[in-house]
Amino acid sequence: MPFAASMVRSALTAAGLACLALTSAGGQAVARQVVSFTVDVPPGTIVISQRERRLYLTLGEGRAIRYPVAVGKVGKAWSGWARIDAKHVNPAWSPPAVVRRDNPHLPDMIPGGSPSNPMGPRALTLDLPEIAIHGTTEAMRRSIGTAASYGCIRMLNEDILDLFDRVQVGTAVVAIP
Repeated sequence: MPFAASMVRSALTAAGLACLALTSAGGQAVARQVVSFTVDVPPGTIVISQRERRLYLTLGEGRAIRYPVAVGKVGKAWSGWARIDAKHVNPAWSPPAVVRRDNPHLPDMIPGGSPSNPMGPRALTLDLPEIAIHGTTEAMRRSIGTAASYGCIRMLNEDILDLFDRVQVGTAVVAIP
């Protein structure tokens, strides 16, 4: 990769983006916003700030679309570079072994489009084992802005629908602590 995650982390800090804390309205996460973004990554790169619990889609010319997200729980979050390896519409979900250990009552598979499917209406799988950027259930919307997942990046359903249409297979993704 042309840019090290440490360079992105330093640039985020240097740019003062840490002050762009989670905005909320009555406890509900606020959806996407176009913001100033001076990190030196190519336009179209997805930057996930675990600390801020934000995902940025870089637009170039010093701008990015900022989305609130839920990130991995302590010990489950990942950092480094990846790429989107597939785009899924109404994906079915089978709980990974680690999730099943903590939640043995879950069914083997939840069909796509089901209101109880934690993937929501869209998923962008990464070239990492069992990691995706995806929507969520109505009951789990409250998790946006927290560290709640097993490593996936959870988005509001309206935001994953927007991001899904803006990216393609092969899009670079960098997650920083």
